[in-house]
Amino acid sequence: MTKPPIAPQGETPVQRQRSTMFGRLRTSFLTGLVVIAPIGLTLWLLWSVIGWIDGFVLPFVPNAYQPENIIETFFGVEAPVNVRGLGVVLFLIFTILVGWLAKGIIGRSMINYAESLVDRMPVVRSIYNGLKQIAETVFSQAESSFDTACLVEYPRRGIWAIAFISTSAKGEVKARIPSDDDLMSVFLPTTPNPTSGFLLFVPRSEVIELDMTVEDAAKLVISAGLVYPNGKVPEIEPAEVKPRDPEKLSA
Repeated sequence: MTKPPIAPQGETPVQRQRSTMFGRLRTSFLTGLVVIAPIGLTLWLLWSVIGWIDGFVLPFVPNAYQPENIIETFFGVEAPVNVRGLGVVLFLIFTILVGWLAKGIIGRSMINYAESLVDRMPVVRSIYNGLKQIAETVFSQAESSFDTACLVEYPRRGIWAIAFISTSAKGEVKARIPSDDDLMSVFLPTTPNPTSGFLLFVPRSEVIELDMTVEDAAKLVISAGLVYPNGKVPEIEPAEVKPRDPEKLSA
């Protein structure tokens, strides 16, 4: 007879199950946003252009043939039912459902087939591909964001800058750089706009990891050093001062 898994200290099995379920729903929701956002924005742009054209054409149409009057005549609907909050709930459920379907084999094949059809449309193809790249960049990075702040020497030795560790260097970048030490991919933001910056590949031995959170480091960068984190300063042993080479001093 198998024993139930032991939950971490301070966490009940029910809380662990809820956190796992919430994580799955969050993943499905983000996946659904990547799928829905470019499609929805493309349709919205096309719909806006059609509405702009209708604004010039419909005033010349007789009143009896206006779309509102035709709907009221055939369906007897005078005004749409507006329930505040219902659309938000339906949007969340629909987005999670689309994200769950998009992760399966059938969903991916349907999306690939639909994208192949979009690629054949000159104007729609450009709009959709651009919006898709924006959606993937915005929503996909939510799960793989920076989690460690660090210090690196930039733009020269002796001058330190705050950066964020991305991941370890891999592939051709790691193979081409002549270094025996492991290479770290770090993002060095600019001040006061941290959304732009530089991608640096720095040896692990030259990266100093900080105890402050990424949010506190971002505040420090945005404020140009005026806002420091309120956390306690960690106890750090003073670095050993190496004696200078007399030959270099005489040179």
